[in-house]
Amino acid sequence: MKAAELKSFLDEKVIQYNTQDFIDSDPVQIPHLFSQKEDIEIAGFLAATIAWGNRKMIIKNAHHMMELMGNSPYDFVLSHQQKDLKDLESFVHRTFNGQDFKVFIKGLQHIYQKHNGLEAVFAQNQEAFSMQKSIHEFKKLFFDVPHATRTQKHISDPLNNSAAKRINMYLRWMVRQDTKGVDLGIWKSISPAALSCPLDVHSGNVARKLGLLHRKQNDAKALTELDTQLRILDPNDPVKYDFALFGLGVFEGF
Repeated sequence: MKAAELKSFLDEKVIQYNTQDFIDSDPVQIPHLFSQKEDIEIAGFLAATIAWGNRKMIIKNAHHMMELMGNSPYDFVLSHQQKDLKDLESFVHRTFNGQDFKVFIKGLQHIYQKHNGLEAVFAQNQEAFSMQKSIHEFKKLFFDVPHATRTQKHISDPLNNSAAKRINMYLRWMVRQDTKGVDLGIWKSISPAALSCPLDVHSGNVARKLGLLHRKQNDAKALTELDTQLRILDPNDPVKYDFALFGLGVFEGF
């Protein structure tokens, strides 16, 4: 497929999948439950954190997370008592358990009380065409609270050669601004041009079939390769093509 044909094909798929209907089957529905900025970004962060495995189970467990916080995530993060944290101990999603959940609440509290919130932390270290250093620095700040070493694996570090799929997806939710209503676009201090595609099995396989990606592993090097190609297609909003790659892989078995 020639470059112009490929762009036209993928642009059509973005239009097909970047619609309100997408929300019903995707974890992005969790931050859509809220209207306050801080509730949206905390709910989105926690939902993205557990976004691996069966999608129905991800959504079910993310809803349960919100319920355990009284459906007021920002208030819970800032004002929780020790007994409130104890109620989180029964939570489990695959290898993310109640102890991890408690650390994440403390990490979020630290971010809001000491570093002006999630948007401020991610915006602080952004680069012109990359959020990877920003993710790395965010992880260091986030875990500047007492925690078990095992809990650190639930936030990927792109500077440790991870594709960091879930946190790149979260940044897409928070930053991308269009008129379609899927991505929330509530963070104005980060440019969509700096975002990276949430690279996973589905998007990676489709990207390879389309000639956008040649590296076999889904790691940070593969992400750089894919990002480079997507920025040629649309330098201002490259990550919109996540809708096309994901949709082709999950819904069409491309």
